[in-house]
Amino acid sequence: MADVRTSPKKSAVLPLIRAGLRALTVVSPPLAVRAAASLFRTPPRHKTSDAERRLLASGTERRLRAGSSEIATWTWGEGPTMILVHGWGSRGARLGSFVEPLVSAGYSVVTFDSPAHGDSSGRLSSLPQFIEALLTVARSNGPVHGVVAHSMGGAATALAMARGLEAEKAVFLAPAANPGAYTRMFAEMLGLSPSIRERMEHWFENRFRIRWEDFDVPTAVGSLSTPLLVFHDREDREVAWRDGERIASAWPGAELVTTSGLGHIRIVHDADIVRQAVAFLDSRADQRREASFPA
Repeated sequence: MADVRTSPKKSAVLPLIRAGLRALTVVSPPLAVRAAASLFRTPPRHKTSDAERRLLASGTERRLRAGSSEIATWTWGEGPTMILVHGWGSRGARLGSFVEPLVSAGYSVVTFDSPAHGDSSGRLSSLPQFIEALLTVARSNGPVHGVVAHSMGGAATALAMARGLEAEKAVFLAPAANPGAYTRMFAEMLGLSPSIRERMEHWFENRFRIRWEDFDVPTAVGSLSTPLLVFHDREDREVAWRDGERIASAWPGAELVTTSGLGHIRIVHDADIVRQAVAFLDSRADQRREASFPA
């Protein structure tokens, strides 16, 4: 769940963090475990763009309680509900390119900031909290016609659906197949010993009453029947194309669209991707086409 990307600013701080964790490991391994767990649960903060601020200002804001967090949500339009789910270190407005096309097609569009992201409360977050926030938003705005989810939001949506979230259709953009595997990359980045990493994983299992293997999306979705369209770019350097391919292969009837040159972020805003996704989600278009044929 930690963001394994390193900006120049982060790179300058990493040696200090590594040194501090090494010292804690020697002095007090339990403190090292808790410090590592807190770092793993701390999402990066990104400045909200002017376009994102204008988009959010045009929606109807509402606050919801999800566990210990207060979730910021925004709604546009009227009609069947479409939910937009952002990824780790992002916010709901990142999927703003889908708002106008879906509203124009006759849908109500809802997005939200997960715990410790954007305008929602908290400093720490996690995949279980993403799932809880999504389920809360769905209960408050349901029934849900469709979901568009990016990156770890795709994993959260898939796992929420495996736990009972109902949606007529879903679109995943660069979805992560097994977010739990990021503990190894995180441990390597911070120089954590295998012992501290394993103890951190056990701490998470106890804290959230889960098993790390429960986060493996392909294993969880084998019995789902919701139509799914997956877009993933071959050059994605943050979530490998193989993740999207694994999810599409495990999900009965799912379709995978492979792109090239869009990477992990531009795939969210690409006009052709948005058009294809909206056409897939728009059941009303199917009904309009059927009604246009003579009896």
